[in-house]
Amino acid sequence: LSPKNLTLEITESLIMESNPVIKDQLTRIRAFGISIAIDDFGSGFSSLSYLHNLNFDCLKIDRDFVSSVLNSAKSEAIISAVIRLADGLSVPLIAEGIETQEMAQKLFKLGCLRAQGYYFGRPIPLEEWDMPIY
Repeated sequence: LSPKNLTLEITESLIMESNPVIKDQLTRIRAFGISIAIDDFGSGFSSLSYLHNLNFDCLKIDRDFVSSVLNSAKSEAIISAVIRLADGLSVPLIAEGIETQEMAQKLFKLGCLRAQGYYFGRPIPLEEWDMPIY
């Protein structure tokens, strides 16, 4: 597997520990060409300072915000702010937990161009995947 095809997801809560070893290890992992994604962004007691001090390649917004985007102005405002934040940091934002076409369309209209969830497909065993494996 080529390192460029691998993304390591680190939860926001782990990064919040401000452990210098974590920062050093993530830097070393990225040097191999492996991408780092901050998973569950917004789910903890977020501190934006770690975004400034840590090299990462992607933000993944927590599904709790995504799940209520259709009926909560607060969730929509938070998602819009995180989209602008990701744009400003020049990293992609992935919305987690997309379960309906309406959710996918709403997030796309807000400017979130990447998403994952059961709407797009359920997890399957590797041997059932019809893509070539390199």
